[in-house]
Amino acid sequence: VIYESRPNVTADAARLCLKSGNAVLLRGGSEAFTTNAAIADVATLALAETGLPAGTVQLVRTTDRAAVDEMLGAVGVIDVIIPRGGPSLLHAIHEKARVPVIQHFEGICHTFVDRAADIGRAVAICVNAKASRPGVCNAMETLLVHADIAPAFLPEVASALAARGVELRGCERTRAIVKQAKPATPQDWDTEYLDLILSIRVVDDLAAATEHIAEHSTGLAEAIVTEDRGAARRFTHEVDAAAVYVNASTRFTDGSEFGFGAEIGISTNRLHARGPLGLRELTTYKYVVQGDGQVR
Repeated sequence: VIYESRPNVTADAARLCLKSGNAVLLRGGSEAFTTNAAIADVATLALAETGLPAGTVQLVRTTDRAAVDEMLGAVGVIDVIIPRGGPSLLHAIHEKARVPVIQHFEGICHTFVDRAADIGRAVAICVNAKASRPGVCNAMETLLVHADIAPAFLPEVASALAARGVELRGCERTRAIVKQAKPATPQDWDTEYLDLILSIRVVDDLAAATEHIAEHSTGLAEAIVTEDRGAARRFTHEVDAAAVYVNASTRFTDGSEFGFGAEIGISTNRLHARGPLGLRELTTYKYVVQGDGQVR
């Protein structure tokens, strides 16, 4: 596990890997090097007290980036690398790794408010998805609104979001309705703000919404708000993401919320694990065949 900043990852990763039957090599960032070492020392003592191998949990005790390169090339020694950190770390690991990597890039999450949406419900979902905790990967970054409902819905949601301090950036059709919205640039559709900023685009129909998502999503979490079961079914079938929601906030994308318990991260891979990574996703399997003399 290669990670930055937060020393709680040292404890979380150690216990999840241990519980799932794995040895783990931890490489934290320089910001919390001393704290990481202290936590790893406690883990080593606990392993000794319980009779488990001392090497089950190990910390790379250097901040030299050459150590990361060694890990990325350790084919046959390390089974899989799980990175946790900012985009620069994630992209660097992805580009250099020869060991399999469980990927999780930016969380550019969308909510599409369909023409058949309940406006009150849609406002509540959008405010939660954007403003409850904007600095996390499962927060909404772009709001897509069906043109038929935009005149009624946009003033309501804009007022509610403004009350939470959210800066709005919109397409021309959005700004014709929401005067306070700043012009959105092409770069906005591909930006993970991790802040109280939201880009808004009015689209002609569900097809235009799914096309936008296909072009700009990072595959973490996408949502539709609608009372039309056919539209909901089509959205869930056509949108490719680790988690797809109908009438719920993208903020539920979390191991604990999914009932998995603690998580080691969220995967946007298609192989082997996708979505929140809990104990089950930290295991693999083998086939044990009991015979009675059978031959092929």
